[in-house]
Amino acid sequence: MKIHGLQKMTLLDYPGKVACTVFLGGCDMRCPFCHNAELIDGTAPAVMEEEELLAFLKKRTGLLEGVAITGGEPLLRDDTITLMERIRELGYPVKLDTNGTHPDRLRKILDRDLAAYVAMDIKNSPDRYAVTAGLEKMDLSPVRESVSLLLEGRTDYEFRTTVVAELHDADSFRGIGEWIRGARHYYLQKFTDRDTVPFGGFHAPEDEKMLEYAAIAREYVPSAVIRGMDDQHKI
Repeated sequence: MKIHGLQKMTLLDYPGKVACTVFLGGCDMRCPFCHNAELIDGTAPAVMEEEELLAFLKKRTGLLEGVAITGGEPLLRDDTITLMERIRELGYPVKLDTNGTHPDRLRKILDRDLAAYVAMDIKNSPDRYAVTAGLEKMDLSPVRESVSLLLEGRTDYEFRTTVVAELHDADSFRGIGEWIRGARHYYLQKFTDRDTVPFGGFHAPEDEKMLEYAAIAREYVPSAVIRGMDDQHKI
């Protein structure tokens, strides 16, 4: 397997752990606000092979507490499961980021207890999902199945939504809240513009809007919080 990026140490990507982040190329969505757009089509040059990554992890035993696997969409490829198995064999817990479009592979991961934590993006309410994902149309049934798998609670997990002023409103969070009602963790995070975002013209909502949206979400998911805002604005 080719590894398309490696952040050697992070305190942000794996909750509560000093971790590294592994980036895998390829994605089946085309979110216009994506921060990793260079990974979407899988043509970005690889920075290392799988064996090099495993050698790095062996050297970092005792320094790193976990490995976060992200993309792109990691579950686009079946060999991600093998990679996770090999990382687990080295003694590292694995956090998986996913958009939920491959519930068959997610189920295998849960059945084999390969992910200690799963973070799944919820792009928007169902009626706005395709446009938020940058697609003309999409079948939401795989995403719904992945949501249901995580709600079973077989591993620790979170749902999260990147909030974009032009794409989300109060009805978005009523729809999302109804969908993931009772979830263990739900985070709203502000969109942040970067040079890597493929399309311009997107903005972060005002703090007041974020607070409004989080309050709506908490009617369905009491644990809903805003990630990344100043302490005085957190709920």
